[in-house]
Amino acid sequence: MALYPVCRTGELPVGERQLVQAGGESVLVFHVAEGYFATQARCPHILAPLAKGKLVEDGVVQCPFHRARFDVRTGQCIKWANWPPGLVNVLNAFRGEKNLRTYPVTVEDDQVSVEV
Repeated sequence: MALYPVCRTGELPVGERQLVQAGGESVLVFHVAEGYFATQARCPHILAPLAKGKLVEDGVVQCPFHRARFDVRTGQCIKWANWPPGLVNVLNAFRGEKNLRTYPVTVEDDQVSVEV
């Protein structure tokens, strides 16, 4: 694993996220009230781009396709894919509930870095 600088603290306000490349991986860096956190960039359900999802509350991102919700601080799945009713149940039979992969984040001086 290696540490990759991804942004400066002033570039990412609280409540925002930024899609970055770190070590050949697409990573989402989030700035929430508790600090900076990083997760995989795609939903583990059917790989929808989480950068287009909503931050529905501090530290929780919702997938733009099937409304799965994840805690960006831990990667924990809070609510699995549930939209549209019916169709998503068929997909869920093949794609069981999964958490997001997370990456360690360090902030030193003004530099936010992700370990990948």
